[in-house]
Amino acid sequence: MTLDLTKQYALEMDKNDPLARFKDEFYIKEGTTYMIGNSLGLLSKRAEKALLTSLKDWKEHGINGWMDGEEPWFYLSEKLGKKSAPLVGAKPEEVVVTGSITTNIHQLIATFFKPQGKKRTIVADALTFPSDIYALKSQLKLRGLDPANHLVQVESADGQTLDEDTIIEAMTDEVALMLLPSVLYRSGQVLDIKRLTEEAHKQGIVIGFDLAHSVGAMPHELHEWGVDFAMWCNYKYLNNGPGGVGGLFVHERHFGTEPGLAGWFGSDKEKQFDMEHHFSPAENAGAYQIGTPHILSAAPLLGSLEIFHEAGIESVREKSLALTNYLMALVDEKLEGLGFTIENPREDHRRGGHVCLKHDQAASISKALKARGILPDFRAPNVIRLTPAALYISYLDVWKTVDALYTIVKEEEFKQFSNKRNVIA
Repeated sequence: MTLDLTKQYALEMDKNDPLARFKDEFYIKEGTTYMIGNSLGLLSKRAEKALLTSLKDWKEHGINGWMDGEEPWFYLSEKLGKKSAPLVGAKPEEVVVTGSITTNIHQLIATFFKPQGKKRTIVADALTFPSDIYALKSQLKLRGLDPANHLVQVESADGQTLDEDTIIEAMTDEVALMLLPSVLYRSGQVLDIKRLTEEAHKQGIVIGFDLAHSVGAMPHELHEWGVDFAMWCNYKYLNNGPGGVGGLFVHERHFGTEPGLAGWFGSDKEKQFDMEHHFSPAENAGAYQIGTPHILSAAPLLGSLEIFHEAGIESVREKSLALTNYLMALVDEKLEGLGFTIENPREDHRRGGHVCLKHDQAASISKALKARGILPDFRAPNVIRLTPAALYISYLDVWKTVDALYTIVKEEEFKQFSNKRNVIA
């Protein structure tokens, strides 16, 4: 596809963008371009208002805020689950907002990994986020199994992407469970969740997905696809704030499966305060909660989800694809010969919400971008991730980012910075 790569084109696209109005909903520091929404999304005015509402409930009601506040805390996790369900293609009762992405991995693996006979192996991939592997290895060790023998990580042929056929080949009769990313965190590749789920079930394998880099960036159909379980964080594209409470999905066919990690807030709401030592789990995804909800870390999501429901996840995805296509076209044209390569898939159906650029001086270039007020995301050893989040990034922002990259490399601005990551990259 041929795109007009002029600044005027970017301005014209912004003028006709139906989602442009949402940019004013977010707090964006003057003089900055925030291209790192796939690590931490920006605060919106509605998220701020929702948090202040919960603070007001605490201020005015104290402990009675659990039932009498404007947004009663006792039901907040389930309410947020229902509001999140359309974003992942789930029934309202299949989703709950709780925990963190890693604690939810532990909960769901503890619940659904049931080694029996020769089916004692977990399959993951070699490119997934490290925390997922830490959790899987821990769960194997807790069952007296050696990760060296019982964790299979599907390798990548190119170091950036995965081949679904290779993943399917790993679905042997020794595999009990699989955990895969929906979108690879470095390259932004989208995996074919529907196909992988179908193939896993043919082999009697329980399969789940880590949606950290897809939720809020693209639509899903977890229920229709038959996915067994999934988990995600809400602080990236869903803009719930640093360390914001995560979410999980359990397909309704598994309702009644007792949680591997039982906790008080997984109780049937009507029985929770009976204070019995016999656990009576909720008959929905709420059963997989462990501890008391983190109200002040969950409340902002109420406001953030309002924006997503107004914008529509399909429209968000449409603009996201247009912005990343535009970004790649600009890179191809303006940065040719400057050492950049695009490492993410080019096809729309195989690309998530960010563009993965590789460069030998990626760390120093990222620092130079920050010095210019453009916030990128560096991943060691040589990757710059740029995320034009559809709700608050414009076409002009994308144009300015690539223009800055051109100047930084052409004028050798990057040389004034060390090509080593900071403590937080």
